[in-house]
Amino acid sequence: MFDGLAVHQGDADLEGGGEFSANRAFLRAGAIYSFGNGAAAGLVASFGEFDYDFGTAANEPWQDVRDIRLSVPIRWASENGLQVLVSPQLRWDYERGASASDGFTYGAFAGVSWQLNPALRIGPAFGVFSEVGTGDLDVFPALLVDWDISDRWNLSTGGGLGATQGPGLSLSYAVSEQFRLGLAVRSERVRFQLNDSGPAPGGVGEDRSIPAVVSLDYTPTRSTSISVFVGAEFDGELRLDDATGREVGRQTYDTAPIAGLAVRVLF
Repeated sequence: MFDGLAVHQGDADLEGGGEFSANRAFLRAGAIYSFGNGAAAGLVASFGEFDYDFGTAANEPWQDVRDIRLSVPIRWASENGLQVLVSPQLRWDYERGASASDGFTYGAFAGVSWQLNPALRIGPAFGVFSEVGTGDLDVFPALLVDWDISDRWNLSTGGGLGATQGPGLSLSYAVSEQFRLGLAVRSERVRFQLNDSGPAPGGVGEDRSIPAVVSLDYTPTRSTSISVFVGAEFDGELRLDDATGREVGRQTYDTAPIAGLAVRVLF
């Protein structure tokens, strides 16, 4: 399995003045082994980079941020339609020039779902992760769903590449066997260790938002898919903590346009 994702966030005005834009890229590779009867396990690794570009140096809390992850997704099922998903994960989120170990966190995403009828599988999920720079745990809810509303309409758990707080939800419409239109929404929140050269040396940065995108998916073969999408990030906020964990800055940013490309290849 191989996934690639590239996203461009256009200029967004900051509450405290100035503006910023960002480019994000992710690569993910892994292998999933099926044991049959709905049971499977695998190992997946991903590497991502967030390239921030602030309009003025005086209003630049950080620059390039790296995101590295290792996960072990495990799934098993029972004969009555119950399916359990557990995915322990290790993460490293840090600004270039900072120590990767200082940006280390760990946790798991897990959920259960039931096959209520041939068209609907649904159930609750949640994530629990440690946080960079604090002793707190970040706990967030999610939903596992795969619902064939009709022959062409489907509501499902969204794609997880680059997701920080669960994969979100996606509503899609099959235009043909190869083309599908979709609308996806999810919540994003990432904290990362900062290097020693910014306004908060050795501190922690945070970027949160709610991205919503409209996509066009092209599936030329059963093992290959290409998706282009456009949308916006809503309710955006940047936060800056110093090395002691004290908040030294927080500002919202206006709705930001985003556009991108995703590719998936199954082997």
